Amino acid sequence: MHPLLLIALLITASASYAVPSPLPDLQKPPVKPHPQARQLPPLLSGSPESASARTDWDKQAEALRAQWTTLLGEFPKQKVPLQTEFLAKEELPTFTRQTITYQIEADVRTDAVLLVPKGATGKLPTIVLFHPTYAEHYKRVVGLEGEEEPERQQAIQLVHQGYIVVVPRCFLWSEIPEGFLKPGENGYAARVRKMQESHPSWKGITRMTWDGIRALDLAESLPMVDPARLGIFGHSLGAKEVLYVAAFDGRPRCVVSSEGGIGLRQSNWEAVWYLGPEIRNPEFARENHELLALIAPRPVLVLAGGEGKGAADTDASWALIEAALPIYRLLGAPQNIGWFNHGLGHRYGAEARSVAEGFLENRLKHFGQ
Repeated sequence: MHPLLLIALLITASASYAVPSPLPDLQKPPVKPHPQARQLPPLLSGSPESASARTDWDKQAEALRAQWTTLLGEFPKQKVPLQTEFLAKEELPTFTRQTITYQIEADVRTDAVLLVPKGATGKLPTIVLFHPTYAEHYKRVVGLEGEEEPERQQAIQLVHQGYIVVVPRCFLWSEIPEGFLKPGENGYAARVRKMQESHPSWKGITRMTWDGIRALDLAESLPMVDPARLGIFGHSLGAKEVLYVAAFDGRPRCVVSSEGGIGLRQSNWEAVWYLGPEIRNPEFARENHELLALIAPRPVLVLAGGEGKGAADTDASWALIEAALPIYRLLGAPQNIGWFNHGLGHRYGAEARSVAEGFLENRLKHFGQ
């Protein structure tokens, strides 16, 4: 087993989560089944009440990791040093903002923006935030553009809640050599093609997952970060990333996935920069409820836009939550998985934000306190 995966198995369901503020019912099913909801096979082959259920699940989880690794490609066995460089720091009224560059692999370097609340002392809860698809990658979420749309500035919102926030750039906005782009080719597809020169077996989401793992390494290397209170958050594109990062790395203590389209048929997962067109093959057997179960027993929240404009997560998303719930029950943490359908479409509006921040406060900020 990859050493990163061992971490997930060491997290117990008995961890202490304080509950300082109320949350809505996060396991309330839709009023009626969604017509696009999938009938998903059970994740346990036997009865969850049987004496061997925990052992059976451990074996099944190992098999699922192997099957997903076959699909995604192997992650590197070793990590290169981060070789972190801190660029100029901006002193803003309530927080500091700083760009950091760091090494992902021997020949791959990237950057992230670090937000730190002013006046904070000691080790702080921290969120690695994966940005949505914007022309200027992370700039909007960290407040470098789009001041007229504050609901899109999730990193600003979170630093004001007392979190350190690390926002890495997705590789889909990396530089490619001049002339590399083929006529009519999507720029994201070209970056996947470039990446596959070094990793021919990787999918686009594999690159994103490994980059997310290295972003966790970066966060843990920062002196004010409390590694016991390290969470991940993503909206849209970022919501897809957090699911895979948490499933393949046990360090995130809390996961919020907002409007990513959690089911493989609910969004554009077939794009080459995610999983590729093979997932539309009728014989393709994987589905993302398996990844939700691999995250268990750690807290995970899925935010859905319902039938609102452009929504990726609808009432159909409940089927995946419901399918993973028996594993959370088995591991003694049924309260740690939930969803909230705010009906706002493909947005992260005030109601969605309130639930997400309440969930993070309950399950991450006060972890162990």
